[in-house]
Amino acid sequence: MSIAFSDGFNIGTLSLYCNFETREDLFRLKINRVRVVKRADGYYAQFCFDTDRSEQGEYTGNVIGLDLGLKYLYKDQNDNAVVYPQYLRKSEKRLKKLQKRLGRKFNKDKKPQSNNYHRTRKRLSVLHLKIQRQRKDWAIKQARCVVHFSDVIVDEDLKVCNLVKNHHLAKSISDVSWYQFTTWLDYYGKIWNKAVVSVSPNYTSQDCSNCGHRVKKSLSTRTHSCSVCQTEICRDKNAAINILKKGMSILGMEWQNSEKRGLGVSPSKAIFQDSTFGQKESASTEEKHGEKTASAIEGKPNIVSGFL
Repeated sequence: MSIAFSDGFNIGTLSLYCNFETREDLFRLKINRVRVVKRADGYYAQFCFDTDRSEQGEYTGNVIGLDLGLKYLYKDQNDNAVVYPQYLRKSEKRLKKLQKRLGRKFNKDKKPQSNNYHRTRKRLSVLHLKIQRQRKDWAIKQARCVVHFSDVIVDEDLKVCNLVKNHHLAKSISDVSWYQFTTWLDYYGKIWNKAVVSVSPNYTSQDCSNCGHRVKKSLSTRTHSCSVCQTEICRDKNAAINILKKGMSILGMEWQNSEKRGLGVSPSKAIFQDSTFGQKESASTEEKHGEKTASAIEGKPNIVSGFL
């Protein structure tokens, strides 16, 4: 199977290697745009189709609030945590070695550079590409797992572009790939028709999840201790509970602590099957974008909103 380009780029005819499903889509659907992308290990053709993808999801009635972090990728309201593999940190030694080798082979007075220089440059590029793909693959698998086992997912609407301005944490923030993870959460939520809500992270770590009292703490303080209700739990778990409560209030539902009631949500408002809708909504920008809140009546949201 091949594709021929007749534009001014004069690239000619390229061979295509794809799976059976992609081959069927190429002949069945209308192709709006084709883009050829050069990567360190070769060329790739990207096809833009105008189609809707939807699958039948399995509804469990579970809800989950996710507090994103650096030590863990996320921690939920039940104190379950997922540790991030730190792909960049593990490959730093190999990256440093190749970058030093590339610097020694560079000759500023010689143009073009030697073949040894270009071979080292390609090895370095392939290693960077491998780290990038490892991050993406990890984000896809974790997001798919979270959406598969939950009907309502509430995460933080983090401004990663502002957070990486902190040069002490920029490398760790970039390595953990919060943006990719939340993007794929929203993607699978739309495919499986489940609710994915993003809320403002303001004061989620400082407000007490039990009484609402605000306890100011530094980033190094990892335990939440409330002087009013005497609650002492993990800081990340406290934030996850607050995030979940914010998301459930946006959906017009009430969440009760499972440790107290034995249920994730109030029994009168726990009907999620065949009723949830994939969306991405921010509590902090709700009025700015003119969004409407999805309310639950008999378990069905009558108003659908969010960024599509």
